[in-house]
Amino acid sequence: MDIESARARSMNDTRNRILDVALDVLGRNPDAGMGDIASAAGVVRRTVYGHFPSRADLVHTLTQGVVSEIAAVLTEVNASEGSAEVVWVDFIARLWPLARRYRVLVVLRRGEYGEEIHALLRPVDKALADLVKRGQECEVFARHLPAQVLSQVAFSAVFALVETGLSDATINARAATITSLLILGVAEARATALVDGQP
Repeated sequence: MDIESARARSMNDTRNRILDVALDVLGRNPDAGMGDIASAAGVVRRTVYGHFPSRADLVHTLTQGVVSEIAAVLTEVNASEGSAEVVWVDFIARLWPLARRYRVLVVLRRGEYGEEIHALLRPVDKALADLVKRGQECEVFARHLPAQVLSQVAFSAVFALVETGLSDATINARAATITSLLILGVAEARATALVDGQP
């Protein structure tokens, strides 16, 4: 029993390492193959294929994991029942440390797996749109775009800033949160106060 448990744990650790490495490799190069991922993970291709029969299976598993994590963060901040702008600030603050990992979704969403990724992200997209709509109804967010579009523009800006932040240390969670609030139509002074914890 102990040997079987150790073997199962080792296989699970290898699978998780492959997924972690794939997030990074595909985030930098969406055309990377299974061989590239295997090499970066320090395993042979056969090991990768043993866990994921195809590249599509690997991408699907990655996407499901990332979407689940984002949805969990969003559900948690929404549960606070704070104002829409405060919930948004909390969401971006919690998302930022993980956003570098999540950028793989933005990259892969533009490629051959786009439709599947869009489908998996639908619950997150809806929750974000609902949050922005709530903010529009309370007149803390602008109405220049429909909620479902405005939420996507503000959310996407965070990932664009992640890319810039890789080479510019001044681009951090504070800058990303303020930028997204400005996109949502919050005045700069108010956005800064919210981010600095002065609601």
